[in-house]
Amino acid sequence: MQLFAIFGDPVAHSRSPLMHNAVFKHSDYKACYTRIHLKDGTKLRETFFNLQLSGANITVPHKEAAFAACDEIRGFANKVGVVNTIAEEDGKLIGYNTDADGFIFAIEEFKDIKKVLILGAGGTAKALAVRFLEENMDVTVLNRSQGRLKFFDELGCKSASWSDFELSSYDLVVNTTSAGLKDDALPAPKELIEAILDATRYAADAIYGKVTPFLALAEQKGILYKDGADMLLGQGVLANELFTRKQIAKQEIAKYMRHSFLL
Repeated sequence: MQLFAIFGDPVAHSRSPLMHNAVFKHSDYKACYTRIHLKDGTKLRETFFNLQLSGANITVPHKEAAFAACDEIRGFANKVGVVNTIAEEDGKLIGYNTDADGFIFAIEEFKDIKKVLILGAGGTAKALAVRFLEENMDVTVLNRSQGRLKFFDELGCKSASWSDFELSSYDLVVNTTSAGLKDDALPAPKELIEAILDATRYAADAIYGKVTPFLALAEQKGILYKDGADMLLGQGVLANELFTRKQIAKQEIAKYMRHSFLL
C-alpha cells in the first residue's frame, strides 16, 4: 500500500485526498492519500521520508521550499523554481510542476486571451507567468511590494507594486494570492481591485471551493469568472499520472476526479 499526501498551511480545506482516493478506489490501485499540515517548509523532506511517502502534492506556502527539498527537478519546474508535485524514485525526491498546465486546461473556454494581469508573486504566480509567456501572452504582475518582482522582471514580464501600478486593459486577471482563502480579504485595496475588474473581460482565482471576495466583485460586475476547481482538476490529473507512473489512463483519472467533486 503506497501513501501519498498534500503538504500545506492551511491544508484542511484541500480536496486533493477526495480526488486521488477516488482514482485509487475505482482503479483498484493500492494506495491512500491524506493531508499534512506543515508549518515549516524546511521540514518537508524530513517529514516525507519519516512518513515513508511515495509522493506528495505541495500547496501554499511551501512550493519554493519543495523545490529546494528535491534531489532532481524535471520538466517545467526547472523554468520556475517551484514544485507542486513530488514523486519518490529509488530513495530520491523528484520534483515537478503541474500547476501551469492545469491552469491552461482550466481557462480553455476563455477566448482570445492576449493580455493577462497576475495578482501576487508567489509560486503559483511564477508558474503561470512562465506558461503565459510560452503562449505569447502579454503578462503584468502586481504585488503588494517590489520585493518579489525581480524574477518576473528577468522573465520579461511587466511588474508593479500597489504604489506604482498603472492601470491598463486586460483580457484576464488572475488572483494567485491566498486572500479570501481563510478570510474576507481582497488581494489588493478595494478601490484598486474595482478598477482592475472594470478593465478586464475575464477573472480567475486559484482558490477553489468558495466564491472569494475577489470573484464576488467580478460577479457583481457581470464578468465571466472561474474559481480554482478546474485548475485543481487539471493539475491533479497530471500529478496522479506521475504518482501511478501512468498505470492508469489519463481519461480514467479525469473521470474519477470529476466524480469526486460531487461528493
